[in-house]
Amino acid sequence: MSSTSDGQVAPPDGQVAPPDGQVAPPDGQVAPPDGQVAPPDGRGRPPDGQVAPPDGQVAPPDGQVAPPDGRGGPHAFVLDLGRPELSDDDRHHLARVLRTRPGDTLTVSDGVGGWRACRFGDELEPLGEIVRTTAPGASLTVAFALVKAGRPELIVQKLTELGIDRIVPFVAARSVVRWDDDKAARQAERLDRVAREASMQSRRCFLPEVSAPTTFAAASGLAGAVLAERDGRSPDRGTRVVLVGPEGGWTEDERCSVSDHVGFGAHVLRSETAALAVAAILGALRAGLVAPAART
Repeated sequence: MSSTSDGQVAPPDGQVAPPDGQVAPPDGQVAPPDGQVAPPDGRGRPPDGQVAPPDGQVAPPDGQVAPPDGRGGPHAFVLDLGRPELSDDDRHHLARVLRTRPGDTLTVSDGVGGWRACRFGDELEPLGEIVRTTAPGASLTVAFALVKAGRPELIVQKLTELGIDRIVPFVAARSVVRWDDDKAARQAERLDRVAREASMQSRRCFLPEVSAPTTFAAASGLAGAVLAERDGRSPDRGTRVVLVGPEGGWTEDERCSVSDHVGFGAHVLRSETAALAVAAILGALRAGLVAPAART
């Protein structure tokens, strides 16, 4: 590097020297206008006290820690992030269904907010530190009246993907589906498995709680419970526990037993559609993506 006529050090060939008194930006970065501070270029260290996100992942807003965003490979759950081990079922799913190969990256979570990047193989190889995420906000609950065929599985799957924290199936007076104790136990295991698989697909770090099928009285007795009703008030950020009725709708006794009714659309929806609409709106309100309707 050579000197200029006035004693300043000349920049490398092809680069333009900054004005007197200014410091040249890092290689490849463009200097900002006078008086402005250049933003980070993505290649330096994060600000003091912050932890850089894993490679390829976008940093979350200040004070928040992001869950996996899918670019680190598939996602699975383990019991211990310190010594992560896949279950036989998850290993089979990763290797045979998702075609994960030895050496491929993936993320694993403990289901209670922690996650870690790993490399797939006969044993998982941790690639970074354990990351602890925070819950997205106030817990959200959707309770839905049991519906026929395979639709309970669909509802649980989609409620999980939409970020609902607690899912409560129940039997209403007009429910078509009536499970005996043995079938209820089997279905509870099945729904829990569906929620876990949906959490893997959606890269959740907090597994939802899926309750065993219960009664309308128990579901409506949950703190803060409201009924989804077409002519109800608009939901707000305080709406956190919503009951969705069966195909035949609520009976008058059920409607009167819960005084607070909340509407989620102008049309009559199928039960499964209503449950998903409720979940999407509650999640958007919690995240601040939409504002509550003004009360008249």
